[in-house]
Amino acid sequence: MFRIGLTGGIASGKTTVCQFFSELGIDIFDADDIARELVNVGTPCYQQILGHFGTDFLLADRTLNRQQLRTHIFSNVQAKATLENILHPAIHTVLISRSAESLSPYCILAIPLLVESQQSYQLNRIILVDTPETLQQQRLCKRDSLSLEMAHTILSQQSSRVDRLAIADDVIRNDTELAHLKEQVFHLHQRYLQLAKQD
Repeated sequence: MFRIGLTGGIASGKTTVCQFFSELGIDIFDADDIARELVNVGTPCYQQILGHFGTDFLLADRTLNRQQLRTHIFSNVQAKATLENILHPAIHTVLISRSAESLSPYCILAIPLLVESQQSYQLNRIILVDTPETLQQQRLCKRDSLSLEMAHTILSQQSSRVDRLAIADDVIRNDTELAHLKEQVFHLHQRYLQLAKQD
């Protein structure tokens, strides 16, 4: 299976890019979606999170209060590392397993924290969705109703743009209109079809 990793900072436009690839018939496997599955009530990851963080981060129905937990880990470096150590290996296992069953010419593994995860995903190529940090801040504040201060805190704790560019084989610029974004996706799609045939 020809696997392409897709990464980028928060609010960079990864979801939109994945949607465009999906419309072209490409299977998408999203680490964030899998993370949500892995923390469902009663799962091993859920139990480990409770063991480390206690019940303060639960809602009335005993599901995780993801918003509260996110705020906590972005103000506590050790808590962030603990949560990542619980989730990243499990996400890796599921992504590899599901992508192995893909029937599209190639598949995309959307992994926002690819630089941070330190996991080997057996990727043939890596795409970076690249967006200026000021634009990320604006989008994040609008999307999640965050203060500028909180948005800045979240961005400052992610890998740097330089680090993401260092691992990328291909870069999609997302700082203009959607039509340009879609055009970049289409051109990469054509290229990946050829590369997958040669693999």
